[in-house]
Amino acid sequence: MSTNTATKTRRAPFNANDLTGPTKAAITFLCLGEQAGSDLMQKLGTAEIERITSAMSCLGPIPAEVVEKVLSEFTQRVISGTGSVVGSIATAESMLRRFMPEEQVSGILEGLKNTERESAMWKGFGALDETVIANYLKDEHDQTAAAILNNVDTAVAAKVLPLLGPERMRDIAERMIAMEAVPLHMMQQIEETLKQDILSNAMHTNSVETHQRMADLFNQLDGQAFEDLSSELDKRIPDAFQAIKQRMFVFDDLFRLPMQDLAQVMRGLDGATLPLAMRGAKKDQRDHLMECLPQRSRQMLMDEMAATGPVRGRDVRAAQAAMVEYAKSLADEGVIELPSSSDEDDEFIE
Repeated sequence: MSTNTATKTRRAPFNANDLTGPTKAAITFLCLGEQAGSDLMQKLGTAEIERITSAMSCLGPIPAEVVEKVLSEFTQRVISGTGSVVGSIATAESMLRRFMPEEQVSGILEGLKNTERESAMWKGFGALDETVIANYLKDEHDQTAAAILNNVDTAVAAKVLPLLGPERMRDIAERMIAMEAVPLHMMQQIEETLKQDILSNAMHTNSVETHQRMADLFNQLDGQAFEDLSSELDKRIPDAFQAIKQRMFVFDDLFRLPMQDLAQVMRGLDGATLPLAMRGAKKDQRDHLMECLPQRSRQMLMDEMAATGPVRGRDVRAAQAAMVEYAKSLADEGVIELPSSSDEDDEFIE
């Protein structure tokens, strides 16, 4: 989708100094009314009519003060504060039908609908899991892959590119930088193919969402219950269960965090949560947690653990779950970054 197309589909801004020419013209036509606006529009070419119609269909309510700035001469009705106008596809269609043949009006309106569908298509494609997009692009020519990544959100493209491998990532990035406007027929072909593939991937997308939901559920499940369930699910649905486990983040995963991130998690825990969570940790995990703390905090934590007697297993598991949930909340806020399943073999460099 081109930049021009993206501009057509968003609601126009209401700072008069920033309005585009077609948007100002659309506001003027609305103020003239259908009859006068139609008479004037007849004098324009098809390209101008299409641009004004597209702008008008996206306007919505326009404040009177904006109308006053757009028009060089304004009527007393606007000056009195009652001059707000509303732009809509219905208003634009009514104007066009006063002087254009039905077939031509239908062509313009169908073009607008296609633009909206294309926008929804790119949004849907960009919402797919980055691994799904990367797998799709692996079979595409570098030029096609570059054209596609130039039309999705930059955050999505940034996640997809590294998944294509170092050499292909460089080739596609170079093409993205050098790429000029993609020929219309080529872009239409790409969009048509993506529409079909998005539909065929709908079931896969639903599967991804289900796996994430079950991962979130299992994260909150009692540790013993999950262990009992795991043995059965590993036998019955090994592939699906493995995909779910890769999306889970559990207590053991905390120790794959950089030490400064793990220290951030520990500092934010309430009350006895950390001492309880450490009571259920393995020795190497406890040692690692201690290394993340300053000497004074480390000694206070050791004293607190020594002062407590036996604790219930469910209280320990609840404390560990709370620690995991707090880490996830910090990640949601962008304070830390949780390790993914693909990071398991990565080493942390201090």
